[in-house]
Amino acid sequence: MDHQNFSYLDLLCKEMQIRNYSPRTIKTYLKLLKAMEISVDKQLSELTETDIKTHLHKSITERNLSVSFVNQTISAFKLLQTSVFSRDWQGFKIQRPRREKKLPLVLSEDEVQRLISACTNLKHRAILMLTYSSGLRRMEVSQIKPKDIDSERMQVKVRQGKGKKDRYTILSKRTLEVLREYYKIYRPQEYLFETQMQKGKQLADTTLECIVKKAVKKAGLKKNASFHTLRHSFATHLLEHGVNIRYIQQLLGHNSIKTTAIYLHVARIQDIAITSPLDSMDL
Repeated sequence: MDHQNFSYLDLLCKEMQIRNYSPRTIKTYLKLLKAMEISVDKQLSELTETDIKTHLHKSITERNLSVSFVNQTISAFKLLQTSVFSRDWQGFKIQRPRREKKLPLVLSEDEVQRLISACTNLKHRAILMLTYSSGLRRMEVSQIKPKDIDSERMQVKVRQGKGKKDRYTILSKRTLEVLREYYKIYRPQEYLFETQMQKGKQLADTTLECIVKKAVKKAGLKKNASFHTLRHSFATHLLEHGVNIRYIQQLLGHNSIKTTAIYLHVARIQDIAITSPLDSMDL
């Protein structure tokens, strides 16, 4: 990449910082644009509609990358064109791929119990329990701090979650007990969960994912559960316990109720609990 392209990416980085994009998004967009330039073997300022489509097609067919990856690549390129090169995006005629409508993988309550029980490492158990009982994202777990655990109000404050939004979610009594035990032994300095080798450094995404995978294997679960499966399970189990979907939406931090509504397709809601409102009328 030549010096000029570094300048383009610097300009894009500054533009995203001004617009208050998260550091994670900024890093991802710049990485995607660098990869695109290498793939097409052209400078960013010279990329055409055909170049981008060739790169996206190769990403899907040869590298088997997800729809989310393709959408992020398009978003990064669009921002570069409109904000740095001041070009009309409509001229590129690049359509976003249709999203796959897959149902989330969910563990049963018994499976969650087996997962947590199989985890003998106190720190790892605390992570699993907090993630499931509060419905947290992986990024939110890595960023959480001891002061975000509000034992007075039995809430967890999620700071700058997805979309850079703060929110509150519920704190489990059992989880609080384990967190207190964990805190007395580990004494984290800045983040609630820090690396073993360096105090004040948050856990990496790969480490958190590995904790779940190891617990799944140890528990003998057959499902290919990931870290996010715990969040899916939290939402689904709340629905099965009769919690209003609007409240679940707030706990999860979803912008749209449509996002939360997907759990209606996987929740086992007993038909026997549903009766016609007419039957409660005195006619």
